[in-house]
Amino acid sequence: MRAASGDSDVDVVARAVTDLTRRTRFPVAFGGLLHDGAVHVSAVAGARTHQLDALVVEAGRGLGGRAVIETRPRLTLDYRTAKGITHDYDRMVLGEGIATLFAVPIVVAGAPRGVLYCGSWGQAPVAEIAARPAFAIADEVAAELRIRDEIARRLQQRTDHLAGQLPAAAQEELRETYAELRSIAAGVQDADLRARLGRLEERLAALSAAESAVDVELETALSPRETDVLACAALGSTNAEIGIALGVKETTVKSYLASAMAKLDASTRHSAVAKARRAGILP
Repeated sequence: MRAASGDSDVDVVARAVTDLTRRTRFPVAFGGLLHDGAVHVSAVAGARTHQLDALVVEAGRGLGGRAVIETRPRLTLDYRTAKGITHDYDRMVLGEGIATLFAVPIVVAGAPRGVLYCGSWGQAPVAEIAARPAFAIADEVAAELRIRDEIARRLQQRTDHLAGQLPAAAQEELRETYAELRSIAAGVQDADLRARLGRLEERLAALSAAESAVDVELETALSPRETDVLACAALGSTNAEIGIALGVKETTVKSYLASAMAKLDASTRHSAVAKARRAGILP
């Protein structure tokens, strides 16, 4: 198994801020996570000054603070004259020379967790096509934070159970989370993000493995799609339901399932799931 990522939540935001300047038309980007009722800006990209460094935005204050309270994006084409927001942070924002400012909240399970900002030095209209990448990046960050939260919760839960065995209900929830994570990762185009999600999947699968787990040697490793299908099958999903979840045809699901069963030397899907769990492939 590959080493688990040592990245922190702050590292996740830093990568997102860099992505904003790469994938959107905005030259300046910054962002941070919500702590104690305020967004603490921890990453800045493309700025010409240091005015935005270590900026702390209180919930409800400024453009980003409004985005946090309302859990929806906020935009102003002329920050200096913007109405409907407080101007607590004019010195920093205008000091950087920003005119157009776009704030997109990071929302996890319906709750705000931070804000990503995009800005430009001149007034510029923001069409949907320009905003869409920012929405996508915020969604990617939210998905990764949610997964990290789940892993942290499971690790704590396992620590609390000295025997190393999760209760049946918790085990089933873990399997559902793993299957959902596989579905999310299957639709991610960014290779780096897929790799990070893959490391999180491995950590999640390892949480349910007993210390005395049986090692199963596989002549051929399962492909990502074969693992996706088995993860869904482990939840009792039908081929049709798996196809809908993964966005593939039912005949394709049958093909992946048959291939996985052959590699695992299993005569039924249930046997294949059991062997995959013993091998540490599935939780």
